[in-house]
Amino acid sequence: MSRDVEGPPGGACGKESSVERHYIFNSWTPAPYQFELREGEIHVWRARLDCKEDVLRQFETTLAPDERVRANRFFFSQDRDAFVATRGILRELLGKYVKRPPATLKFDYSSHGKPSLCAEINQGQLEFNVSHSHGMALLAFAAKRHVGVDIELIVEDFGGEEIAARYFSRHEVAELKALPPDLRAAGFYLCWTRKEAYVKARGAGLSIPLKSFHVSLTPGHPEQLHSADSSRWSIHSLQSDAKYAGALVVEGKDWRLRCWDWEPAACD
Repeated sequence: MSRDVEGPPGGACGKESSVERHYIFNSWTPAPYQFELREGEIHVWRARLDCKEDVLRQFETTLAPDERVRANRFFFSQDRDAFVATRGILRELLGKYVKRPPATLKFDYSSHGKPSLCAEINQGQLEFNVSHSHGMALLAFAAKRHVGVDIELIVEDFGGEEIAARYFSRHEVAELKALPPDLRAAGFYLCWTRKEAYVKARGAGLSIPLKSFHVSLTPGHPEQLHSADSSRWSIHSLQSDAKYAGALVVEGKDWRLRCWDWEPAACD
């Protein structure tokens, strides 16, 4: 989670989650032979981050100096490895889309910290966004339209009411409280990931108050976004795994989603 709050506690879910009982999972297929992102297509990649040591070391060779500095700031090795894996996978996929070696890619950053490929490389106006949580990453790519993605590990009975009261709109809080107790964890994470995906698609970071718009959060119901500019955006749930909630927000309505699996031979 972003913002100035610690996300709900992570960890393995010992029992079937409410999300697992109510989600219809996306169809994730092996990587395509040729990388071609057509206008009107959105590609979302699912990647597990438990990579072997040799894969991580190879990824490190593709990182820019500032990325290595960021990686070395992590206190725990698992957090550092997750950053290296996520950034390495992003560079690998971007390199295939723009037909360049991953190590040669350069990024620009907006005033709110959102990365983009530098203009001299990004002739096709490729947009992307990335999120990772507890060993799983989602990476979204689009041509000539903004995109935001978010993923969170589902944890039952973590006490999200305090977080909801602080960050959710009154509509969202009311909808969450109206859910049966066994659906509230699912509802909370659906809400959080949808809100974060929207904020990330906008690219305005903390300048967008989370209470200034609202999303639907009832499991099994259609995704809805209610904001001053909601006609500009589409919102879609991403079910990468029974233990995770995910969301995608895309600029425009006329697009087709394709979901791919990133599976290197040397990765567990």
